[in-house]
Amino acid sequence: MIEYDSFSHRHIGPSDSQAQMMLAELGYSTLSDFLADVVPSNIAMSEKLDTHLPAPLNEVDTIAALRELANKNQLFRSVIGTGYYSTITPPVVVRNVLENPAWYTAYTPYQPEISQGRLEALFAFQTAVCDLTALPLANASMLDEATAAAEAMTLARRVYKGSDKAVFLIDGKLHPQTIAVVQTRAKPQGIKVEVIDLDQIPSVSEVFGVLVQYPDTHGEIKDYAPLADWAHGKGALLIAATDLLALTLLKPPGEWGADIAVGSAQRFGVPMGFGGPHAGFMSVRNGLERSLPGRLIGQSVDSHGNPAFRLALQTREQHIRRDKATSNICTAQVLLAVMSAFYAMWHGPEGLATIARRINHQSSLLANSITAAGHKVLNSTFFDTLIVQVIDAQDIHAKAVAKRINLRVIDATHVGISLDESTDELLLSDLVEIFGGAAASKSDQTIPSNFQRTSTFLRHPIFNTYRSETAMLRYLRMLSDRDLALDRTMIPLGSCTMKLNATTEMEAVTWPEFSTLHPFAPVAQSVGSRELIAQLSQWLLAITGYDAVSLQPNAGSQGEFAGLLAIRNYHDSRSDFDRTICLIPSSAHGTNAASAVMAGMKVVVVECDEHGNVSIDDLKAKITEHASRLAAIMVTYPSTHGV
Repeated sequence: MIEYDSFSHRHIGPSDSQAQMMLAELGYSTLSDFLADVVPSNIAMSEKLDTHLPAPLNEVDTIAALRELANKNQLFRSVIGTGYYSTITPPVVVRNVLENPAWYTAYTPYQPEISQGRLEALFAFQTAVCDLTALPLANASMLDEATAAAEAMTLARRVYKGSDKAVFLIDGKLHPQTIAVVQTRAKPQGIKVEVIDLDQIPSVSEVFGVLVQYPDTHGEIKDYAPLADWAHGKGALLIAATDLLALTLLKPPGEWGADIAVGSAQRFGVPMGFGGPHAGFMSVRNGLERSLPGRLIGQSVDSHGNPAFRLALQTREQHIRRDKATSNICTAQVLLAVMSAFYAMWHGPEGLATIARRINHQSSLLANSITAAGHKVLNSTFFDTLIVQVIDAQDIHAKAVAKRINLRVIDATHVGISLDESTDELLLSDLVEIFGGAAASKSDQTIPSNFQRTSTFLRHPIFNTYRSETAMLRYLRMLSDRDLALDRTMIPLGSCTMKLNATTEMEAVTWPEFSTLHPFAPVAQSVGSRELIAQLSQWLLAITGYDAVSLQPNAGSQGEFAGLLAIRNYHDSRSDFDRTICLIPSSAHGTNAASAVMAGMKVVVVECDEHGNVSIDDLKAKITEHASRLAAIMVTYPSTHGV
């Protein structure tokens, strides 16, 4: 393939002749000469990366390589649930948002005058979350459900007025990944977490927060109002991890006493994607707005008196408050949040409720069929999830695999089933056959009257206008015209988010072999995705020079936190529990300081000059001063000033 058609030449921009003109203007004849002067020799790579990386591919070969990996994945129908569900993304949203660089290349909306389109979409996301959870304020947005729950825990601890000995209670029927993330986040902050059965009021004297799942991970719908009253009597907050689609039918958390609602908007039109990315959400009661993590979009007026949107209450955030911030998250899964907002607009309140009622009806039919076949459905109430007691779970799973269906693995005598928007008659029929039953003709009321939603939601015209494809298409175009992204021009901003995802790179995102894969699918079904992850990991090791890598963090801020947590755990493993000082330059990104605090460290600032250069003298002095307690030195490389 001739060089001009290579991937890098198509996407980096300047041609060889243009690069030569720029070099000549700077007084250099070759790029190597220029780099030799710009990059100090003591930090320049001693050998080319070409010796550690495979030969680059052009666009055609890249797509072919991705297709080869995709074909190694197996397409099964997953009813595993556990917070991840099949969904149907409206094609108009796929083509005009997910695959549109006007939406996926825009920079974080610090400048509202060039961000009105996204800000309006995010305001709609907040409105949808507020309406569905019946809480007055929501952010835009969170990274996922599990970290949203962890952020809610730290919010509750921040506003608690009682003793430092107070504990955080988690119901044992939360999704297991949420429990694990909350426990991981609690440890470095000295928070004691107790995972208990919250079906009964606990006998705990001091508690600052309580976290429940509604409906719980096994599908049960429980009355948490008495628990909320008990928590409030203790001065604690009640946090509900919940499901937006279920809340179209269920009494929302804000109406039974929850102070905070968290969750994932994934089933609002965002594919599972082997676990992400998806937009998480958090909504809170009045009085907690200044402790809310993440972005908050507000409506104001411009200089002409017209309605306008902007970031609000930014003094909570890391780019201003640094180590005093409410969280280390910045812009969080905005593309996925706006997709979920458009999904809510596309279906409207009636459409969403219709989808939810169909899922609930199908779940009831399935429960009756399974019961008639001689198995025991353990749920007394449910929206979409069933736990079935069987004689031999392994046999049931084998029958399901034969029909290319994934059930939830629980134990030797129980299996789980969660239906979703994509469930059709064929899937229902196959599930009934797996359990040896016959199709039921009658469904029951599985949501008791005291749990049924009576309040309205999504009444704003934005959720009741765009029902035809042309109407939605024009609305999406109007919003994108109010934004500035890389489809129009370069954006002279950015620290860690300026990148162009090329069309070739984005194409495979929507392939079903990648997009419909459940994160808990059996290993044999995700061979291609795991190979892709392994390849990327090896390349990153070669580029960074490290020995191990994790792709788990789904934001730069979370990568910082994970790295600091690894450092903290290293010191703890050596019984160096007093090593809690982290040196951070004053020019560093605000997330650095916020992440260090989350990892249980104290930030000591190192001085910099006006160009962002770290004062080596001050660094040496601070190292000497804090030698016995020094845990880490955290630098941005290159710095936020480009040094």
